[in-house]
Amino acid sequence: MVLPKKYYHDHMVLLLLSINAFLALAGSIFILLKLATSHGNSYFLWFRPSLGVDAYKSGGVADSLSFIVFAALVLVTHVMLSLRAYRINRQLAITILSLGILLLILTIIVSNALLVLR
Repeated sequence: MVLPKKYYHDHMVLLLLSINAFLALAGSIFILLKLATSHGNSYFLWFRPSLGVDAYKSGGVADSLSFIVFAALVLVTHVMLSLRAYRINRQLAITILSLGILLLILTIIVSNALLVLR
């Protein structure tokens, strides 16, 4: 697959790629810092409102690291999708990268909300 030269020369695409990479890296570092500064071995990771009193389910550090894996997966997936979509339509590629930013911001918000509860 030949990469289009215009994709990496487009300023809007480069801006959105930079923001996506920054959010994925910042979210990963933020989650690692939250895990490093806490003293417990158990974290609230799931919220199931249908369970009533036992709505929060806990998990370990390995389960918390899944947020980092998710951020990396979102970054790689959105970059590959936008790269393929750029040949078809530039605005579609920009929309895909913008939705990646939204998803990474929501990942940071949700991981913070769950890791603060401990």
